[in-house]
Amino acid sequence: MRLFRRCTRISILSLLAISVFTPVFLLSYRLKNLNSDASRDFVEDLSILRNKYLTVSFNFWGGSDSRLQKHRVDAQANSAVQQEELEDLEGPHLVVYRDGDHGSLVSLNENDSLDKAENVNSLQNNGTTYGGDRKNQQNLYEKRVSSSSEKEKSRPKRVQHSRSIQSHPQRPLDEKVKEMKDKVIRAKAYLSFTPPGSNSHFVKEIKLRIKELERAVGGVTKDSRLSRRAMQKMKAMEGTLLRASRIYPDCSAMVNTLRAMTYNAEEQLRSQRDHTSFLVQLAARTTPKGLHCLSMRLTAEYFTLQPEERELPNQNKLQDPDLYHFAVFSDNVLACSVVVNSTVSTARDPEKIVFHIVTDSLNLPAMSMWFLMNPPGKATVQIQSVDSFEWLSTKYNEDQQKQKGLDPRYTSVLNHLRFYLPDIFPSVNKIVFLDHDVVVKKDLTRLWRINIKGKANGAVETCVEGEPSFRRMDMFINFTDPSVATRFDSNTCTWAFGMNVFDLHEWRKRNLTARYHKYLDLGSKRPLLKAGSLPIGWMTFYNHTHALDRTWHLLGLGYDSGVTRAQIEQAAVVHYDGVMKPWLDIGIHKYKSYWNKHVSYEHPYLQQCNLHQ
Repeated sequence: MRLFRRCTRISILSLLAISVFTPVFLLSYRLKNLNSDASRDFVEDLSILRNKYLTVSFNFWGGSDSRLQKHRVDAQANSAVQQEELEDLEGPHLVVYRDGDHGSLVSLNENDSLDKAENVNSLQNNGTTYGGDRKNQQNLYEKRVSSSSEKEKSRPKRVQHSRSIQSHPQRPLDEKVKEMKDKVIRAKAYLSFTPPGSNSHFVKEIKLRIKELERAVGGVTKDSRLSRRAMQKMKAMEGTLLRASRIYPDCSAMVNTLRAMTYNAEEQLRSQRDHTSFLVQLAARTTPKGLHCLSMRLTAEYFTLQPEERELPNQNKLQDPDLYHFAVFSDNVLACSVVVNSTVSTARDPEKIVFHIVTDSLNLPAMSMWFLMNPPGKATVQIQSVDSFEWLSTKYNEDQQKQKGLDPRYTSVLNHLRFYLPDIFPSVNKIVFLDHDVVVKKDLTRLWRINIKGKANGAVETCVEGEPSFRRMDMFINFTDPSVATRFDSNTCTWAFGMNVFDLHEWRKRNLTARYHKYLDLGSKRPLLKAGSLPIGWMTFYNHTHALDRTWHLLGLGYDSGVTRAQIEQAAVVHYDGVMKPWLDIGIHKYKSYWNKHVSYEHPYLQQCNLHQ
């Protein structure tokens, strides 16, 4: 009898040992394909399972048949519970947001779209079978596994690496960060399904998960900066979302909630953009406090001078046609000084340069005082007031009154004074016009050697599609008007103001100023063109403009942050066109250095007015 019991115990222990070690050897092959963290966790689980069985066998060896029966029943119960838990965890995980199926939600390639369609169908099936027959779920699982295996056969095999994004060549960068943010959005959507004022365990849990995951991610934008704690919080969130999907299996409610959240986010974004645009426009129209302070100090200093001390040097060169004449029309003292300083510093013969600056009567003393205190080397500077041109009041003021409803920036006399260059400088035959928001980087006296082939205007074109500076005539001019459609071609290449070389002899010969007045008067009677000097300039110099090389004039530094350093280095003139001027706080920071280079910030007036880089 004892021998029989001993044989029975030996056989049972042998079978028990086989049942313990056989899965270990069978699953060792699969462990090779797991990443390091997952394999470590799996081995720990197997070690716990093995110790458990060894404890059972030890107790069995020293116990009786009744204890053997008890442990056998307990083992069967534990395995049943573990099997049930595995089924509960694996089922939804295979249906909802599976990495291998659709990867990133923003992918738009063909494979991703097919996987998304499968996930939608699976979600719909899941919504109808949840709480139903387990066999239907098992069939769905088998179908998905089979379809996934077929896809894997058709696709190139991937080598699985560690959890880091850099070692996974097929994953897009920063996938984990996006996944975490998506999970937070899903959790908030599930939270909106709960009744108002609910304080259940699930509500507390999901609020806690949202708070923990948001705190763990913080401002991180790269997967490489995610901490281990963040990954643990994401796993905890996955478990909470899994339970939430069981409580709320209806996909249509989730879709409606996410659609509402998207709409609200878009509305908030649109409102913020409008608010930002308004503030930017307001900042562009407002004179900074420092510039106003500088103008007041210079004006006060100017009126302390005697009349003979207010005269600028070398005024005998103003009408010499053999010199290089430049014109700048502005009421900004600091901007004009940068234009003059940058032009003179790059010129080969600065003593042959003559600058004609025209400003309003309010800023005439400040402008004059600045260049009296800071003469531009050997160059000559002339400061004039627009009010000194008595003939201008009869030519332009009548047309200006017709446009009184428009933005004063576009209808100001200084903005339209460029169309009267032949009248302002009757003895000059060629002149270069510069806007006050440019910086000269190369010698511009070479422009006098360019043959503009009998045209009145030489300018850089802006008709290259795809570039930020691209313009078409029909963007600013109403081509539905018959008088416009019959005289102009909307496909004609446009050009830019800001750095133009004008042949005043050809201008006078073709009487282009009268042509300007004609279109200005016509535009005041009906909606013909947008406000500003650019569209009416296109009409005035239509078929009278010669295209200069694009390196002469670079646009976009006042609105386009994509202008490269190589483009700036090649350009002769860089233009801060747009509202983000370099002297404003809203200016693009990386381009300010080209402008600041020509400002004497150590000047006592600039320091007193708190003007600094």
